[in-house]
Amino acid sequence: MRIGLLTEGGYPYVSGDAGLWCDRLVRGLGQHEFDIYALSRTERQEDRGWVRLPPQVGRVRTAPLWTAHDDGVVHGRRARRRFAGAYGELVAAVCGGPRAAGVEGPGDPADGADTEADRFASALYGLAELARDEGGLAGALRSENAVRVLERACRAPGAPRTARTARVPDLLTVAAHIERTLRPLSLDWYEDDTLGSADLCHAAAGGAAALPGLLARHFLGVPLLVTEYGVHLRAHYLAAATLEEGPAVRALLAAFHGRLATEVYRAATLITPGNAHARRWQERCGADRAKLRTVHPGMEAARFADVGEGVRGSRSADPGTLVWVGRIEPAKDLISLLHAFAEIRRAEPGTRLRIVGAPAEDPDAATYLTHCKALAAQLFPDEAEGVHAVGDNPVSFEEIGGPEIPSLAEAYACGAVVVLSSVVEGFPVGLVEAMLCGRATVSTDVGAVVEVIGGTGLVVPPRNPRALAEACVALLRDPERGERLGAAARARALELFTVEQNITAFHGIYLEIVSHSPVRRVVVDDEGEPLPFGVPAEVHVPGCWTETRFTGEHRPARAEGAPVRATVPAPVPVSVGEGA
Repeated sequence: MRIGLLTEGGYPYVSGDAGLWCDRLVRGLGQHEFDIYALSRTERQEDRGWVRLPPQVGRVRTAPLWTAHDDGVVHGRRARRRFAGAYGELVAAVCGGPRAAGVEGPGDPADGADTEADRFASALYGLAELARDEGGLAGALRSENAVRVLERACRAPGAPRTARTARVPDLLTVAAHIERTLRPLSLDWYEDDTLGSADLCHAAAGGAAALPGLLARHFLGVPLLVTEYGVHLRAHYLAAATLEEGPAVRALLAAFHGRLATEVYRAATLITPGNAHARRWQERCGADRAKLRTVHPGMEAARFADVGEGVRGSRSADPGTLVWVGRIEPAKDLISLLHAFAEIRRAEPGTRLRIVGAPAEDPDAATYLTHCKALAAQLFPDEAEGVHAVGDNPVSFEEIGGPEIPSLAEAYACGAVVVLSSVVEGFPVGLVEAMLCGRATVSTDVGAVVEVIGGTGLVVPPRNPRALAEACVALLRDPERGERLGAAARARALELFTVEQNITAFHGIYLEIVSHSPVRRVVVDDEGEPLPFGVPAEVHVPGCWTETRFTGEHRPARAEGAPVRATVPAPVPVSVGEGA
């Protein structure tokens, strides 16, 4: 079958979100064809190029979200009225104001969450149809008219008090953000020879990445699968908390992304969260529980096999060393870890802490690392074994790739206990890596930690240095218990969190979706025979419930035009970067 893989800020670019997972998925399902439709976030991301693509990738279409090109489209009076009506309904649904005259208003029985969701969806597809008819919305969404329509929605009776306080700079900020998110509406991806040729669309995230899938479903009837390992709406909430925007901007953007998430979940044929934590978020945003299939991310277990199985020659654990591995940023709460380590040192004076990682791409991350190093120097003065020896700090900050820690597996191998001290976490990849290495773990109860660890490690409340210290001391004083927990953790990780189980799960989900999808076209090979997966599986099963025949007079339901012959995939584009 042919899969339209939809991404935002990730695959096939060298840097970005979910790139490694997408690459493993595409390479693992070599029996299928993949067409990639990618939205880039920054110019730097595009300049760094693509990973090396496998031969099953037929074509790649890209579009930038970081810049808006002037498409030269000038709308006439009728198109402007049409835009004002659709955009006005969309922002009114975001603001929660009353509907246009002649339609139910606040207080009517039909007015509620479902009504506003329908209103938002109708307006969204109305804008998409306008873009298809007129050639794009780049200018209209950035126009003064769009800002005025947004202002009227914010000032309308029934709008929230926060929205009514929005000033002109706030309105400009919100309008610009909505325009950026809705840029996929103006793309030329929604024809029979692009997304219309796919058997299903697979969005690797919610938000803007799923918008092409929504339009392919709306215009062409292509089923949509949405995978979220980090819930897009949750990520927006966390990012908004760090911005210096006013309450009106934060409230309006939160409402907009909430409405968009609701429509994505409602339109999707199936939704695959990566863990129960993401699943709960999706259900709260309106996802139908019957559509949800939890598929845990897959990790490459082979790279940790030597450490996990204790192969001779692999680095053996230091029984008095704690290890922390990850990106150094405020969400990891290394401050609490350092204060906890101060209590650990009082109980076990010979213990050492190795912090392995580098600052995240966020500019504030480097400042945070400097602060952590200064705190470590203050809490733990250099120690020396004798009067003639050079002092050494029990806390070390290291990076992978040096002579002491040449690989990621070696980082986990150098300590007996691996610590995770985060206050915010989605799916804890580092925790799974530690489990594959057979290490005992102490983690904070955030995100999907409890679901991942499943009783094979110790879990404590976040922002509680004393509890973190007591759990670490308990494992340091009982190494046999740590070995038992590590062995159980590795067995659990091999059962649930490998690349193989991830690929197998998605292969089954693809077949399930296609087998229940309506027939949109007849696809035949060079000999005129129906191509497998060109039509749903049910039409091949004899029975009175279907009258489908592969003849000129009896075509499957909703099929249009002559049969489509299978074509050879286009050559793979020349890659710029190396594979992940």
